[in-house]
Amino acid sequence: MSDRLAFARALYDAVPLYDPKRTPVDLDLTDNTNLWGLPPVAERTLREIPVHRITRYPSLYAAELKEALAGFVGATADRLVTGCGSDDILDSAMRAFGEPGSVVASSEPSFAMIPIFAQMNGLQYVGITETADHQPDLDALLATKPRILYLCSPNNPTGALLRRETLERAVREAPGVVFLDEAYAEFSGVSAVDLAMRVDNLLIVRTMSKAFGLAGLRIGYGIGAPALVRDVEKSRGPYKLNAMAEQVALAALHHDMPWVNAQVALAVENRERLAAALRDRGFTPLATHANYVCVPVPNAVAVGQALRTLGVAARPFAHLPHVGDTLRISVGPWVLMERFLAAFDEAAATVNGGEAT
Repeated sequence: MSDRLAFARALYDAVPLYDPKRTPVDLDLTDNTNLWGLPPVAERTLREIPVHRITRYPSLYAAELKEALAGFVGATADRLVTGCGSDDILDSAMRAFGEPGSVVASSEPSFAMIPIFAQMNGLQYVGITETADHQPDLDALLATKPRILYLCSPNNPTGALLRRETLERAVREAPGVVFLDEAYAEFSGVSAVDLAMRVDNLLIVRTMSKAFGLAGLRIGYGIGAPALVRDVEKSRGPYKLNAMAEQVALAALHHDMPWVNAQVALAVENRERLAAALRDRGFTPLATHANYVCVPVPNAVAVGQALRTLGVAARPFAHLPHVGDTLRISVGPWVLMERFLAAFDEAAATVNGGEAT
């Protein structure tokens, strides 16, 4: 007997709950969060949140945080919208700008929630395989006449940077709005915020989950033309960023930037060090500008399972276009990378007899 409710929306029938079914491990390198811990003043603020911040509603639209974020990215507060993680901004923006049945086009591979958000909002998702040099196939994407065009830079999972000329053409020729996901921008040192200051159809989406180490507090934000972000804010509604998250984020932005910048520099250094260690083992990691390394590994799913039996987790991807099976490894303190490499050597030898690509 079906458990579908008679009044349920049919379009939700095919929407899966996100459930990666991951068994807990001692060392989890799957989600690209900050493995150096919390910024120190942010941590102290979290521990000392006054009771009245919790018993009262938060600010309507996080005006104080918008001001701080605007200073951080080089914008003005009227060009900012906050959300419960960057995925909340993406979901709300799809709801704001997508008409029923209109096209959401995305380069693939990329953020796995984009087709799900499209489904949830009654939109038509079209995925276009990236080119062999890990760039979006912009001609094919534009040919879909997308109401929403999603791009990601650095891209997840490859770590590739989007070429600036490609983005500028996308913004110039797209018939609708362009979403640029910059969740990992701090690790690349490259951002298109300056372009978002000059056009009205580009929404840049960022997060404090990665470089800032605040993933558990779910703080995302969008940057764009005032009218663009205002419609996203209408879609989200008031009181959507919790008071504790706002205060901790403010502490990090006002007092912890030296710490954040130092950890970003360490992540970049260890990213290159990890890639070199993998090359020494005969593997060929992809060039990456994020806080992770994506490396082709034969039978990556089986290697990932073998790693888990050793108490270590990396994210396997099967059959990535132009690459094949890969592992994506979050970068952290080098002592953790050493532990990963030891487990990886054992897991790869068990599954593939040490075979590289």
